[in-house]
Amino acid sequence: MSTNYSLSFFLKKPKNDKGQPRPIYMRITVDKEQRDISIGRDIEPSRWNSSAYRAKGTREEARTLNAYVETVMQKVLEIHHTMVRNRTKVTAEAIKLKFLGRDIPQKMLLDVFSEHNAQMKSLIGNGFKPNTLKGYTTSFSHISVYLKQELSLDDIEVRNIDHAFVAGYAFFLRSRLGCSEVSAAKYIKHFRKITKICIAHRWIENDPFAFYKNKAKARPKEFLTKDELARIENKVFGIARLEQVRDIFVFCCYTGLSYADVQKLRHSDVAKGVDGKLWILTSREKTETSSNIPLLATPLQIIDRYRDYPPSAARNLLLPVLSNQKMNAYLKEIADLCGVDKEITFHLSRHTFATTVTLANNVPIETVSKMLGHTDIKTTQHYAKLLDTRVAHDMAKLDKKLNK
Repeated sequence: MSTNYSLSFFLKKPKNDKGQPRPIYMRITVDKEQRDISIGRDIEPSRWNSSAYRAKGTREEARTLNAYVETVMQKVLEIHHTMVRNRTKVTAEAIKLKFLGRDIPQKMLLDVFSEHNAQMKSLIGNGFKPNTLKGYTTSFSHISVYLKQELSLDDIEVRNIDHAFVAGYAFFLRSRLGCSEVSAAKYIKHFRKITKICIAHRWIENDPFAFYKNKAKARPKEFLTKDELARIENKVFGIARLEQVRDIFVFCCYTGLSYADVQKLRHSDVAKGVDGKLWILTSREKTETSSNIPLLATPLQIIDRYRDYPPSAARNLLLPVLSNQKMNAYLKEIADLCGVDKEITFHLSRHTFATTVTLANNVPIETVSKMLGHTDIKTTQHYAKLLDTRVAHDMAKLDKKLNK
């Protein structure tokens, strides 16, 4: 359906006209429908050319006003062209609302964030993990506090989020909440996901992260050296709980399994692999990617040691894994008793497998990445950067070749 569209500008005469400058209005006409909008500028009637819709003269003030009127005209013209191109019904009211930014219901940041978290909660176990939701819940809390304490706001329209808001939030996380660089980067990543949702729905026109750069650097990953691992392996504690925690920690040093992955292991997850030997055939709890690991002698011995152990056998679990909190508490005690001057957490076992056990012994990085269940080999490459032993080995081979 064709429409008759026109755009004009006029000066609106106030009720008590005393010769002062008059506001400039824009009139949008579609067929017989008209809508008038103030453009936020005014001018003295004697200096206005009503037929050209421009200010008279060549002075800087006139040129600035005329440039602004031209910009407004182009914006309205673009809105009209877009509506025609998209076969949207063209009305004066629709053009007016689009020009004023009122055509799309305005969304509030915390409402969008809350809705995202509610959807994530309903999908726990179906693509999302409880810990992921926990992180986003904390992010929601942090940004609520930022709005309240720094901006004195209960909420903010998403269209008003800009680079300054993002930079201010990043600074707030570090300065007021005391977050580390890595933690702050994680919360900013959560916030960025919310803004991407808003951009996809066209609630935000310009990406507030367009010029934002994350400068956080990941902390170097700790791992046990060959000597430190041997000290823990060979130590006789004489205390059952420490022996048990040590065994499971060492098991993961030789398999690369995370706490969540070893905790859920069942006897059925141990089966013959392609070489006819026993493997762990499982999938990672975090990413749901496959993680198939050939079992070395040490983890096989540990499995045999706990084969009929009542606490794990009763639940059909491969190993008697305690809570993560208890494991980490006992590991600190183990480190002290073994003379290991490092802050040992259970996750250190995974780092040790990637470095000391595999990469340092020339296992190809692609193989290590597959056993760890990494979705991107770049993640595995972080471990390779830590190994001076690998550099020494490679340079020794080069030295041999050069001196032949």
